[in-house]
Amino acid sequence: MAVPISGTMVTPDQPQEKAPVMTEKRQPLHSGGCQCGAVRYALYAEPYGPHICHCRMCQKAFGSFFAALAVVDLHDFAWTRGAPTVFLSSAQVERGFCSACGTPLTIHDLEAERIDLSIGSLDAPARVRPERQIGVESRVPWFAELAALPEARTDEAVAPELLAGLESRQHPDRATEAWPPRS
Repeated sequence: MAVPISGTMVTPDQPQEKAPVMTEKRQPLHSGGCQCGAVRYALYAEPYGPHICHCRMCQKAFGSFFAALAVVDLHDFAWTRGAPTVFLSSAQVERGFCSACGTPLTIHDLEAERIDLSIGSLDAPARVRPERQIGVESRVPWFAELAALPEARTDEAVAPELLAGLESRQHPDRATEAWPPRS
């Protein structure tokens, strides 16, 4: 079996094992990470093959109707803070996620020299637009109707007294020296 690219490996039938964390000195073109900021990464090339996957495995892994993914070669990818926990979702594929907040981050075919990363975990996800859909045999039947649903801004949909009490603990969409900030 190949070595996982990073983090802690979790499989249904094996104990956890640590794997190496990559480092890099080039200037990144993109950066991203989990919601809590414990795991951060950098891309040193433009991602390619951006897509959304409707397969049932991606639906379960992302807790959503689909997973938005883009690909980058391993030599153009590095963990810059922490490392994800990985779940071996099949004999050949590991899925990386933050063990602190649960954010899905990566999908890695252990036989490949590339990694799929979740577009939503990028600091600027709008810069990577999906170009195709795969796994459409599992697409929820009403997916095409979603864009026609009524829309509202957050401040229109959430009561003002509730909105006033919400304080985000989410990591900002940029690199930080340390997180959470020390007071």
